[in-house]
Amino acid sequence: MRATLMYGAGDVRVENRPDPGIVKPTDAVVRVVAACVCGSDLWPYRSMPATGTGRPMGHEFLGIVEATGPEVSRLRAGDLVVAPFTYSDNTCDYCAKGLHISCRNGGRYGFDGVDGGQGEAVRVPQADGTLVKLPVAADSALLPSLLALSDVMTTGHHGAVTAGVGRGDVVLVVGDGAVGLCAVIAAGRLGAERIVLAGRHGARTGLGRAFGATDVVAERGEEGIARIRELTDGVGKVIEAVGTRQALDTALGAVLDGGTISRLGVPQYEEGPIGPAVFMRNITLTGGAGPARAYIEQLLPDVLDGTINPGRVFDRTFPLDRTPDAYRAMADRRVLKALVTP
Repeated sequence: MRATLMYGAGDVRVENRPDPGIVKPTDAVVRVVAACVCGSDLWPYRSMPATGTGRPMGHEFLGIVEATGPEVSRLRAGDLVVAPFTYSDNTCDYCAKGLHISCRNGGRYGFDGVDGGQGEAVRVPQADGTLVKLPVAADSALLPSLLALSDVMTTGHHGAVTAGVGRGDVVLVVGDGAVGLCAVIAAGRLGAERIVLAGRHGARTGLGRAFGATDVVAERGEEGIARIRELTDGVGKVIEAVGTRQALDTALGAVLDGGTISRLGVPQYEEGPIGPAVFMRNITLTGGAGPARAYIEQLLPDVLDGTINPGRVFDRTFPLDRTPDAYRAMADRRVLKALVTP
Protein backbone atom coordinates (compact mmCIF):
# COMPACT_ATOMS: atom_id res chain seq x y z
CA MET A 1 0.00 0.00 0.00
CA ARG A 2 0.96 3.67 -0.29
CA ALA A 3 1.55 5.54 2.96
CA THR A 4 3.05 8.80 4.23
CA LEU A 5 6.29 8.80 6.21
CA MET A 6 8.29 11.65 7.74
CA TYR A 7 12.07 11.31 7.61
CA GLY A 8 12.88 14.60 9.30
CA ALA A 9 11.99 18.27 9.31
CA GLY A 10 10.50 19.17 5.95
CA ASP A 11 11.05 15.67 4.58
CA VAL A 12 7.69 13.96 3.99
CA ARG A 13 7.45 11.11 1.48
CA VAL A 14 4.74 8.80 0.19
CA GLU A 15 6.13 5.30 -0.22
CA ASN A 16 5.10 1.69 -0.67
CA ARG A 17 4.71 -0.27 2.56
CA PRO A 18 3.41 -3.76 3.34
CA ASP A 19 -0.36 -4.04 3.47
CA PRO A 20 -1.56 -4.27 7.09
CA GLY A 21 -3.05 -7.47 8.41
CA ILE A 22 -4.53 -8.81 11.63
CA VAL A 23 -1.75 -9.21 14.21
CA LYS A 24 -3.75 -9.49 17.44
CA PRO A 25 -7.26 -10.85 17.92
CA THR A 26 -8.54 -7.39 18.90
CA ASP A 27 -7.32 -5.78 15.63
CA ALA A 28 -9.25 -4.55 12.62
CA VAL A 29 -7.93 -3.50 9.23
CA VAL A 30 -9.53 -0.32 7.90
CA ARG A 31 -9.27 0.81 4.28
CA VAL A 32 -8.94 4.60 4.51
CA VAL A 33 -11.56 6.72 2.74
CA ALA A 34 -10.45 10.11 4.09
CA ALA A 35 -7.62 11.37 6.28
CA CYS A 36 -6.04 14.73 6.98
CA VAL A 37 -2.99 16.62 8.19
CA CYS A 38 -3.13 17.87 11.78
CA GLY A 39 -1.68 21.09 13.08
CA SER A 40 0.28 18.96 15.54
CA ASP A 41 1.92 17.21 12.55
CA LEU A 42 3.54 20.54 11.72
CA TRP A 43 5.63 20.58 14.89
CA PRO A 44 7.79 17.58 13.83
CA TYR A 45 7.60 18.89 10.24
CA ARG A 46 9.50 21.94 11.50
CA SER A 47 11.85 20.30 13.99
CA MET A 48 12.12 16.48 13.70
CA PRO A 49 15.74 15.24 13.56
CA ALA A 50 16.62 13.36 10.39
CA THR A 51 16.12 9.59 10.52
CA GLY A 52 16.85 6.80 8.10
CA THR A 53 13.67 4.84 8.71
CA GLY A 54 10.79 7.27 8.52
CA ARG A 55 7.85 7.64 10.87
CA PRO A 56 4.35 6.72 9.63
CA MET A 57 2.21 9.83 9.79
CA GLY A 58 -1.42 10.64 10.39
CA HIS A 59 -3.83 10.05 13.25
CA GLU A 60 -7.15 11.33 11.87
CA PHE A 61 -9.01 9.06 9.47
CA LEU A 62 -12.21 7.30 8.62
CA GLY A 63 -12.70 4.31 6.37
CA ILE A 64 -14.28 0.95 5.70
CA VAL A 65 -13.56 -2.14 7.80
CA GLU A 66 -11.91 -4.82 5.66
CA ALA A 67 -11.09 -7.49 8.23
CA THR A 68 -11.46 -8.12 11.95
CA GLY A 69 -9.70 -10.29 14.51
CA PRO A 70 -11.57 -13.12 16.26
CA GLU A 71 -12.19 -11.05 19.42
CA VAL A 72 -13.81 -8.14 17.56
CA SER A 73 -17.59 -8.43 17.99
CA ARG A 74 -19.02 -4.95 17.39
CA LEU A 75 -17.76 -4.48 13.83
CA ARG A 76 -17.82 -6.36 10.58
CA ALA A 77 -16.39 -6.01 7.10
CA GLY A 78 -18.08 -3.23 5.16
CA ASP A 79 -18.78 -0.95 8.14
CA LEU A 80 -17.89 2.72 7.68
CA VAL A 81 -16.08 3.88 10.83
CA VAL A 82 -14.33 6.91 12.25
CA ALA A 83 -11.16 6.46 14.29
CA PRO A 84 -10.39 8.74 17.26
CA PHE A 85 -6.81 9.99 17.12
CA THR A 86 -5.61 7.45 19.69
CA TYR A 87 -6.78 3.87 20.11
CA SER A 88 -8.20 2.55 23.38
CA ASP A 89 -10.00 -0.48 24.79
CA ASN A 90 -12.92 1.61 26.13
CA THR A 91 -13.10 -0.66 29.19
CA CYS A 92 -10.17 0.16 31.52
CA ASP A 93 -10.51 2.39 34.57
CA TYR A 94 -9.26 5.45 32.70
CA CYS A 95 -11.68 4.90 29.82
CA ALA A 96 -14.50 4.49 32.35
CA LYS A 97 -13.67 8.01 33.57
CA GLY A 98 -13.81 9.35 30.02
CA LEU A 99 -10.03 9.63 29.85
CA HIS A 100 -9.43 7.40 26.84
CA ILE A 101 -6.23 9.28 26.00
CA SER A 102 -4.70 7.52 29.05
CA CYS A 103 -6.07 4.03 28.29
CA ARG A 104 -3.94 1.32 29.87
CA ASN A 105 -4.07 -0.68 26.64
CA GLY A 106 -4.11 2.24 24.24
CA GLY A 107 -1.57 3.96 22.07
CA ARG A 108 -0.87 6.24 19.13
CA TYR A 109 -0.98 5.68 15.41
CA GLY A 110 2.43 5.66 13.73
CA PHE A 111 4.24 4.15 16.72
CA ASP A 112 5.02 0.65 18.00
CA GLY A 113 4.35 -1.02 14.67
CA VAL A 114 0.95 0.60 14.15
CA ASP A 115 0.22 2.28 10.82
CA GLY A 116 -0.37 6.00 10.39
CA GLY A 117 -3.66 7.31 9.09
CA GLN A 118 -2.21 9.09 6.06
CA GLY A 119 -2.13 5.97 3.93
CA GLU A 120 -4.33 3.51 2.11
CA ALA A 121 -5.03 1.24 5.09
CA VAL A 122 -4.49 1.02 8.85
CA ARG A 123 -4.29 -1.82 11.34
CA VAL A 124 -6.33 -0.51 14.27
CA PRO A 125 -5.58 -2.13 17.65
CA GLN A 126 -8.39 -2.45 20.20
CA ALA A 127 -10.86 -2.06 17.35
CA ASP A 128 -14.02 -2.75 19.36
CA GLY A 129 -13.19 -0.04 21.86
CA THR A 130 -11.79 2.42 19.36
CA LEU A 131 -13.79 2.57 16.16
CA VAL A 132 -17.22 4.19 15.96
CA LYS A 133 -19.59 2.94 13.27
CA LEU A 134 -21.14 5.67 11.12
CA PRO A 135 -24.73 5.43 9.83
CA VAL A 136 -24.00 6.98 6.43
CA ALA A 137 -22.63 5.82 3.09
CA ALA A 138 -18.97 6.19 2.15
CA ASP A 139 -19.86 8.91 -0.37
CA SER A 140 -21.90 11.01 2.09
CA ALA A 141 -21.49 14.79 1.93
CA LEU A 142 -21.10 14.64 5.72
CA LEU A 143 -17.73 12.86 5.55
CA PRO A 144 -15.58 15.97 6.21
CA SER A 145 -17.55 16.80 9.36
CA LEU A 146 -17.50 13.16 10.47
CA LEU A 147 -13.73 13.10 9.91
CA ALA A 148 -13.44 16.20 12.12
CA LEU A 149 -14.79 14.08 15.00
CA SER A 150 -11.55 12.08 14.93
CA ASP A 151 -9.67 15.00 16.47
CA VAL A 152 -10.27 18.70 15.84
CA MET A 153 -13.97 18.88 16.75
CA THR A 154 -13.68 16.58 19.75
CA THR A 155 -10.56 18.47 20.88
CA GLY A 156 -12.33 21.81 20.58
CA HIS A 157 -15.21 20.33 22.56
CA HIS A 158 -12.77 19.08 25.20
CA GLY A 159 -11.53 22.64 25.63
CA ALA A 160 -15.04 23.99 26.11
CA VAL A 161 -15.97 21.20 28.54
CA THR A 162 -12.84 21.48 30.68
CA ALA A 163 -13.10 25.29 30.72
CA GLY A 164 -16.59 24.82 32.15
CA VAL A 165 -18.39 26.73 29.41
CA GLY A 166 -22.10 27.06 30.05
CA ARG A 167 -25.12 29.07 29.12
CA GLY A 168 -24.60 32.82 29.13
CA ASP A 169 -20.80 32.69 29.47
CA VAL A 170 -18.29 35.04 27.90
CA VAL A 171 -15.54 32.90 26.35
CA LEU A 172 -12.18 33.71 24.77
CA VAL A 173 -10.69 31.34 22.19
CA VAL A 174 -7.01 32.01 21.52
CA GLY A 175 -6.00 30.73 18.07
CA ASP A 176 -7.71 30.66 14.68
CA GLY A 177 -6.45 27.24 13.58
CA ALA A 178 -8.81 24.33 13.01
CA VAL A 179 -8.94 23.39 16.71
CA GLY A 180 -9.61 26.97 17.77
CA LEU A 181 -12.40 27.29 15.22
CA CYS A 182 -13.93 24.04 16.42
CA ALA A 183 -13.68 25.37 19.97
CA VAL A 184 -15.83 28.29 18.83
CA ILE A 185 -18.43 25.78 17.60
CA ALA A 186 -18.20 23.88 20.88
CA ALA A 187 -18.54 26.98 23.06
CA GLY A 188 -21.63 28.08 21.16
CA ARG A 189 -23.09 24.59 21.34
CA LEU A 190 -22.74 24.67 25.15
CA GLY A 191 -24.55 28.00 25.39
CA ALA A 192 -21.87 30.70 25.46
CA GLU A 193 -23.45 34.12 24.92
CA ARG A 194 -20.33 35.89 23.71
CA ILE A 195 -17.30 34.30 22.06
CA VAL A 196 -14.17 36.35 21.40
CA LEU A 197 -11.78 34.82 18.88
CA ALA A 198 -8.15 35.97 19.05
CA GLY A 199 -6.66 35.53 15.58
CA ARG A 200 -5.35 37.64 12.74
CA HIS A 201 -5.91 35.62 9.57
CA GLY A 202 -8.95 37.10 7.86
CA ALA A 203 -10.26 34.01 6.10
CA ARG A 204 -9.99 31.96 9.29
CA THR A 205 -11.56 34.53 11.59
CA GLY A 206 -14.31 34.99 9.01
CA LEU A 207 -15.06 31.29 9.31
CA GLY A 208 -14.91 31.73 13.07
CA ARG A 209 -17.63 34.35 12.85
CA ALA A 210 -19.70 31.96 10.74
CA PHE A 211 -19.20 29.36 13.47
CA GLY A 212 -20.47 31.75 16.15
CA ALA A 213 -17.66 34.09 17.24
CA THR A 214 -19.19 37.44 18.20
CA ASP A 215 -15.92 39.38 18.29
CA VAL A 216 -12.48 39.07 16.68
CA VAL A 217 -9.29 40.49 18.16
CA ALA A 218 -6.39 40.63 15.72
CA GLU A 219 -3.92 42.42 18.00
CA ARG A 220 -1.27 40.41 19.82
CA GLY A 221 0.64 40.67 23.08
CA GLU A 222 -0.24 43.41 25.54
CA GLU A 223 -2.18 45.26 22.86
CA GLY A 224 -4.34 42.20 22.28
CA ILE A 225 -4.92 41.68 26.01
CA ALA A 226 -5.95 45.32 26.38
CA ARG A 227 -8.37 45.02 23.46
CA ILE A 228 -9.97 41.87 24.91
CA ARG A 229 -10.39 43.52 28.28
CA GLU A 230 -11.82 46.61 26.61
CA LEU A 231 -14.42 44.48 24.86
CA THR A 232 -15.32 42.25 27.79
CA ASP A 233 -13.97 43.60 31.10
CA GLY A 234 -12.15 40.27 31.25
CA VAL A 235 -13.36 36.76 30.51
CA GLY A 236 -14.04 33.91 32.89
CA LYS A 237 -13.45 31.03 30.47
CA VAL A 238 -10.50 30.81 28.05
CA ILE A 239 -9.64 28.09 25.53
CA GLU A 240 -5.99 28.29 24.43
CA ALA A 241 -5.66 26.44 21.13
CA VAL A 242 -2.15 27.31 19.96
CA GLY A 243 0.46 25.91 22.33
CA THR A 244 2.95 28.78 22.42
CA ARG A 245 4.00 30.83 25.45
CA GLN A 246 2.62 33.95 23.79
CA ALA A 247 -0.79 32.30 23.53
CA LEU A 248 -0.68 31.23 27.18
CA ASP A 249 0.39 34.72 28.22
CA THR A 250 -2.57 36.15 26.32
CA ALA A 251 -4.90 33.75 28.10
CA LEU A 252 -3.47 34.66 31.51
CA GLY A 253 -3.63 38.36 30.74
CA ALA A 254 -7.25 38.24 29.62
CA VAL A 255 -8.78 35.85 32.15
CA LEU A 256 -10.50 37.18 35.24
CA ASP A 257 -9.28 36.25 38.70
CA GLY A 258 -10.93 32.96 39.61
CA GLY A 259 -11.34 32.10 35.93
CA THR A 260 -10.40 28.97 34.02
CA ILE A 261 -7.96 28.43 31.15
CA SER A 262 -8.14 25.20 29.17
CA ARG A 263 -4.99 24.42 27.18
CA LEU A 264 -5.52 22.51 23.94
CA GLY A 265 -2.46 23.46 21.92
CA VAL A 266 0.43 21.01 22.32
CA PRO A 267 2.84 23.08 24.46
CA GLN A 268 5.98 24.21 22.68
CA TYR A 269 7.47 25.36 25.99
CA GLU A 270 8.72 23.57 29.09
CA GLU A 271 8.26 26.34 31.67
CA GLY A 272 5.28 28.58 32.27
CA PRO A 273 4.22 31.47 34.52
CA ILE A 274 3.08 29.60 37.62
CA GLY A 275 4.68 31.78 40.30
CA PRO A 276 3.15 33.99 43.01
CA ALA A 277 1.45 36.44 40.61
CA VAL A 278 -0.67 33.69 39.04
CA PHE A 279 -1.08 31.87 42.35
CA MET A 280 -2.67 34.89 43.99
CA ARG A 281 -5.30 35.12 41.24
CA ASN A 282 -6.82 31.66 41.85
CA ILE A 283 -6.78 30.79 38.16
CA THR A 284 -7.55 27.21 37.17
CA LEU A 285 -5.29 25.76 34.46
CA THR A 286 -6.80 22.68 32.87
CA GLY A 287 -7.23 20.98 29.49
CA GLY A 288 -4.77 18.72 27.75
CA ALA A 289 -4.96 16.10 25.03
CA GLY A 290 -8.61 15.46 24.24
CA PRO A 291 -10.11 12.00 24.84
CA ALA A 292 -11.78 11.96 21.42
CA ARG A 293 -13.42 8.55 21.93
CA ALA A 294 -15.31 9.91 24.93
CA TYR A 295 -16.98 12.63 22.85
CA ILE A 296 -17.64 11.20 19.38
CA GLU A 297 -21.01 9.68 20.20
CA GLN A 298 -22.07 12.85 22.04
CA LEU A 299 -21.33 15.05 19.01
CA LEU A 300 -22.33 12.63 16.24
CA PRO A 301 -26.08 13.42 16.28
CA ASP A 302 -25.39 17.13 15.83
CA VAL A 303 -23.21 16.39 12.80
CA LEU A 304 -25.77 14.03 11.30
CA ASP A 305 -28.62 16.53 11.59
CA GLY A 306 -26.53 19.50 10.44
CA THR A 307 -26.59 21.39 13.75
CA ILE A 308 -22.81 21.72 13.52
CA ASN A 309 -20.63 21.58 10.42
CA PRO A 310 -16.99 21.34 11.54
CA GLY A 311 -16.00 19.91 8.14
CA ARG A 312 -15.82 23.49 6.88
CA VAL A 313 -12.32 23.70 8.39
CA PHE A 314 -11.11 21.54 5.49
CA ASP A 315 -10.40 24.11 2.81
CA ARG A 316 -8.44 21.99 0.34
CA THR A 317 -8.25 18.33 -0.67
CA PHE A 318 -5.06 16.56 -1.75
CA PRO A 319 -4.65 13.08 -3.23
CA LEU A 320 -2.46 10.82 -1.10
CA ASP A 321 0.57 11.07 -3.37
CA ARG A 322 0.53 14.84 -2.88
CA THR A 323 0.55 14.69 0.91
CA PRO A 324 3.99 16.40 1.01
CA ASP A 325 2.35 19.35 -0.78
CA ALA A 326 -0.38 19.35 1.86
CA TYR A 327 2.23 19.68 4.61
CA ARG A 328 3.96 22.55 2.79
CA ALA A 329 0.68 24.34 2.18
CA MET A 330 -0.34 24.12 5.83
CA ALA A 331 3.12 25.08 7.10
CA ASP A 332 3.05 28.14 4.81
CA ARG A 333 -0.48 29.00 6.06
CA ARG A 334 -1.89 28.74 2.54
CA VAL A 335 -4.27 26.04 3.77
CA LEU A 336 -6.14 25.89 7.08
CA LYS A 337 -6.56 22.12 7.19
CA ALA A 338 -5.79 19.69 4.37
CA LEU A 339 -8.02 16.70 3.67
CA VAL A 340 -6.21 13.71 2.13
CA THR A 341 -7.90 11.09 -0.05
CA PRO A 342 -6.18 7.81 -1.00
